[in-house]
Amino acid sequence: MRTTLEILRGLREDRDLKQSDIASLIGTTQQQYSKYEMGGSDLPIRALIILADFYNVSTDYLLGRTDCKDGLSALKEQVIDGTTTGGLLSSVLSLRAGGRRAVLEYVYLQRLKEKYDERK
Repeated sequence: MRTTLEILRGLREDRDLKQSDIASLIGTTQQQYSKYEMGGSDLPIRALIILADFYNVSTDYLLGRTDCKDGLSALKEQVIDGTTTGGLLSSVLSLRAGGRRAVLEYVYLQRLKEKYDERK
């Protein structure tokens, strides 16, 4: 997994922003933000939350604890019939390993079906 330093820099560069742009967003100087990106200083929690909201990613993603970029808003998103993404995820995680495997197999098969249907 990537480090917080790599993630912060990557997200900023993907949007063609300068360190001074992000520094202004979190209420600090470009020099201080540079220290965050270089590992010379720890990013304050307040800044972490602001950046997660700005980039629309989870704080765990920013911290390098997960590869899943989706933030909290994605978990609240309605999937279908009043079920949220978070609810769907919780349902899958509540299954035993065999059940989880079956869900993944079904998802894979559904993707193949949709690809096939698109080609018609």
